[in-house]
Amino acid sequence: MSFKSICVYGAGALGGAIAAKLAAAGNGVTISAVARGAHLKSIRENGLKLYEAGAEKPIKVEITATDDPYSLPKQDLIITGLKGHQLGDAAEGIAALLKDGTRVMMILNGIPWWYFHRDSQSPHAELQFEELDPAGRLWRLIGPERVIGCVAMQGAEVVNPGEIQLSNNGRYILGEPSGEMSDDLEGIKALLTAAGLNVSMTPRIRDEIWNKLTGNAAFNPLSALTRALMTDIMADPALYDMVGKIMNEVRAVGTALGAKFSITIEERLEQSRHIGAVRTSMLQDLLAGKALEIVPLSGMVVALGRLASVPTPVSETVLALVSQLDIENRRGA
Repeated sequence: MSFKSICVYGAGALGGAIAAKLAAAGNGVTISAVARGAHLKSIRENGLKLYEAGAEKPIKVEITATDDPYSLPKQDLIITGLKGHQLGDAAEGIAALLKDGTRVMMILNGIPWWYFHRDSQSPHAELQFEELDPAGRLWRLIGPERVIGCVAMQGAEVVNPGEIQLSNNGRYILGEPSGEMSDDLEGIKALLTAAGLNVSMTPRIRDEIWNKLTGNAAFNPLSALTRALMTDIMADPALYDMVGKIMNEVRAVGTALGAKFSITIEERLEQSRHIGAVRTSMLQDLLAGKALEIVPLSGMVVALGRLASVPTPVSETVLALVSQLDIENRRGA
């Protein structure tokens, strides 16, 4: 279908960056955004500013922004920028924007709620996890058949309300849960590419989910527990060793569920040395007093490890620690 109306639902760091790029490109597409708080207020009053990596001047766009999705018309395409633990509460709002044929491109870290929909890599097709989708609201109100999976290799941060900074020239990998190379997939890729994003497609989106989770499950919780930047974690011998152990556990669980990995753990560690002095998204949320994205990352490594009879002792320890940190941090906030 032709995607002429697009809502970015959750226009924070990454979602806001995509909204800004799409709006700046024009291409006859109407862009709206769902945001909240001071960020929403600034977008409404001053527009949305995006500083790309290395740029001195921002892209600035004016877009329709609201905290009330029911005030928007039905959409051809919804792009979610929410984290996994935020999606359940947004299910009704997202569903209000759906019409026949609407696709929902979900940018998620870790294991997504739709992971086992039409999964042919493991014997667990259509398995649902309550911890990823409480009361099955996402499965029931949105439907996994609408989903386009998206793995984003893009560092982004809201540096001020209405202002987003990208830390790298990222890339986005899209895939249907079924593995089909559909017309919708082609259309969304063309749309995002025309907006200046580096986009590719794959028939094996779950492989890409596990490849990214290899890093996220290690660096995100460790950065929150230590408040360390990526460079600091990689420079500390004990933390470096722990990163490697978590990565090996993630790979073992993913492999047991049929995932294929494109590089070795040693190569992944070497890549991580060059990411720079970056604050992970979990560290950003910790410092802002927000709930942490624990379940789709560490939580599901442990849960799926049990499902596949793969031991994950280091991940279990990290999960216990970061879960309590989350409770105490929000209590303090």
